Amino acid sequence: MIIILSNRLVSFLRFLQPKLVILLFFIICYSCQSENENETQIDAIPVEISLDRFDLKFYNQPASVIPNLKSQYPFLFPKQFSDSIWISRQTDSLQLLLQNEVNKTFESTDLIESELSHLFKHIKFYFPSTVVPKVITLTNNVDYQIKTVYLDSLILLSLDTFLGSDNSLYDGIPNYIRKELDPKYIKVQVADKFASFIIPQPEDRTFLSRMIYEGKKLYLQDYFLPHIAPENRILYSLEEYNWAFDNEIYVWQYFVEKQVLYQTQPEWVQRFIEPAPFSKFYLQLDNETPGRIGSWLGWQIVKSYSKNYPETPLNELLRLPAQKLFNLSKYKPKR
Repeated sequence: MIIILSNRLVSFLRFLQPKLVILLFFIICYSCQSENENETQIDAIPVEISLDRFDLKFYNQPASVIPNLKSQYPFLFPKQFSDSIWISRQTDSLQLLLQNEVNKTFESTDLIESELSHLFKHIKFYFPSTVVPKVITLTNNVDYQIKTVYLDSLILLSLDTFLGSDNSLYDGIPNYIRKELDPKYIKVQVADKFASFIIPQPEDRTFLSRMIYEGKKLYLQDYFLPHIAPENRILYSLEEYNWAFDNEIYVWQYFVEKQVLYQTQPEWVQRFIEPAPFSKFYLQLDNETPGRIGSWLGWQIVKSYSKNYPETPLNELLRLPAQKLFNLSKYKPKR
């Protein structure tokens, strides 16, 4: 009897197998068609961004331009500073060196304008009320902690922080920071700033809340930058990205065993979320790890939630409390 049932089961599976393959094929085709339809609609959204080159209007210009620039860009000229400060900056040798490097690197800004226009087409598709911002370019003493500023209808873009990681002006800057000072990351940085602007801040000081917050920001980039390699969205090398996947379960086990999720001390954020050359487990393998592994893990948790609840509107997902999202995600790292 068992043999007969087994034979019937085998026959049934043979009958079912091609139908499952066909069903899977149609599911994949439908998904691709849906994505293509979205991209077609996105491409049709009228967005055209042009850079306002304040840096060119300020440097290598006579002092007489200052009053007019102050009138046009009052937010760039704090009132407590006299005109003599700005005139001195116009002729400062270091500032002129930076500006000359900017001029050489960004002789044409067509690619930046195209990429930012493409980015904001995607943003407008998912958040229609978004105002397409004015983008003003600056040089800012290579302040890599403030490469871009997003203010609803305005973006300040410090071009001197995107000269290319091999630029000699960046000598002395740690490699983990230097690798991000590249033109290819401009759109990633702007997308990250927009995400920070639109996603509610963490509701408490727990590591879990901050991890989910960072995960939401990266999840948004999946929508905004679908043509960018995922490792570039988190500013990882491919090797670092693969390490994160290969060691996901061990990272998760460490967080659980050390009871990290509900810790509120800043040190956990510093060790696993803030930019760093590597994550600090205080183990021999630390040098092999990528920095910001907590952000990467938060990304996986948000994606796990989305997989379980694909019908949740994007806006609603972004506003879910971290604990609720985590519980519903049923996150389990792959072995």
